[in-house]
Amino acid sequence: MGFENNDKAKGYWRENLRLVLSLLAIWAAVSFGCGILLVDVLNEVHFMGFKLGFWFAQQGSMYVFVALIFVYAAKANALDKKYNVQED
Repeated sequence: MGFENNDKAKGYWRENLRLVLSLLAIWAAVSFGCGILLVDVLNEVHFMGFKLGFWFAQQGSMYVFVALIFVYAAKANALDKKYNVQED
């Protein structure tokens, strides 16, 4: 299992890095944005008995992170198949 040529390897890692950075940006926006920057606005809304800003700071960002792990796994498998380096 390997890349057919150096250009394919560079393309694969470029796409993989773009995927990782975009998912990290989403997680940072949710954890920092919703948990810190927008906390006063979100605290006007209650979710499961808690203020929404507090919930995002304590729980929401972790749930988003776990969801992003599953998104990454699916997208990485598709990327592996695209470049023909999937596990058999």
